[in-house]
Amino acid sequence: MEIRKDFFTGRASMDLQESAGIALFRASVREFIARLVPGDWQGIGALGPTGRRDFTARAREALAERGWVAPTWPAEYGGAGLGPAEQIALGEELVRAGIPTGAENDTFGISMLGNTMLQHSSPELCRRFLPRLVSGEYVFCQGFSEPGAGSDLAALATRAVREGDRWVINGQKLWSSSAHLSNWMFVLARTDPEASPYKGLSLLLVPLDQPGVEVRPIRNLTGETHFHEVFLTDAVTDADLVVGQEGQGWPVAMTLLNFERADTYVLMPIRLRDELDRLTDLIVSRGLRDDPDIRQRLAWCHVQVEQLHCQSLRLATRLAGGHEPGPQAAVVKLLTSEYHRKATELAMDVLGLDTLTPTGDPSPNWYYTDDAGAPNSSASWTSVYLNARAATIYGGSSQIQRGIVGEMLLGLPKEPRPRPAAAP
Repeated sequence: MEIRKDFFTGRASMDLQESAGIALFRASVREFIARLVPGDWQGIGALGPTGRRDFTARAREALAERGWVAPTWPAEYGGAGLGPAEQIALGEELVRAGIPTGAENDTFGISMLGNTMLQHSSPELCRRFLPRLVSGEYVFCQGFSEPGAGSDLAALATRAVREGDRWVINGQKLWSSSAHLSNWMFVLARTDPEASPYKGLSLLLVPLDQPGVEVRPIRNLTGETHFHEVFLTDAVTDADLVVGQEGQGWPVAMTLLNFERADTYVLMPIRLRDELDRLTDLIVSRGLRDDPDIRQRLAWCHVQVEQLHCQSLRLATRLAGGHEPGPQAAVVKLLTSEYHRKATELAMDVLGLDTLTPTGDPSPNWYYTDDAGAPNSSASWTSVYLNARAATIYGGSSQIQRGIVGEMLLGLPKEPRPRPAAAP
């Protein structure tokens, strides 16, 4: 391994030695970034709401022109045909420079749905949807969780009934992030009510712009409404808009969730390193650098971020070898969620009473850390702290991730389900 200085931040980091081809590609990404950002660029976190929105749209358009919104997809689908190693290098450079890798809903449409369709859908369905995902014409949200089926997803009750050349769907979906920005939803629904819980499910592509769909916002602890509940009342979609085979929705959904975790957590340690630098600056500015408790907790944070970096490299190596993320993604998700909860608790203790009357701008990025270049305001840290607690639940709770790791990686026996109490 070698120690090098990051191109934009000048901070020391450790990276595996790269081939000449990857190094040249990384250099081309840096040239692209240098042309995209102004000379005084500090990161998108330093911009106001309007500037952030305008820059994100401009950056996404520039990335799409190069096929870099979905870099590993074939060119016929709007991608660039890059390998996983180039994809990782691209993501690293963008995140280090404080540039968004896509729009808010691209996690759902590109990372999760698009990659899953490449593995499970016909070329005809891919040609219909994937280029429109890249262009931004189709904007997707997720329709998995329900009021009675969160971590136990197989208990979902949403039904889809085949009527001629269409599906008629009835049910309710919960915690659908950014549904208000979407015009499509991928919906996991029960298409065979007679089958066992893990059978008879299908993943359907459902347009939201129709009378049978109602989207309601859910206000969270920070006062934001990123989450929504979606009511489907005789909503319809074409019979052929099924990802994979009818009745095989469970393995398709598991592929999709693994892509969600892998795409997010391969690059997350870079964001966490930037945040850790901000946390260190906050401690110094508050005159607490010599406090023994604070020093010990900060040292723990440094160790954890380096460990997460190693875990992400292991996951990236798996992806570069052409393998699906698999249960290894659960390890990184678990460690990241639990680390971030404790790191932001440290920030709250450093801020003290200022957390009761936060000042400055709250973090606009509800998904883990604030963006690169964000100010060290109490409002930013408070909102990130609250969302860090939610991160141990959404995307699969920490308890669920421990179960995946124990059963699928460590080979531990499954925990028996508790039996209902006998009637008196």
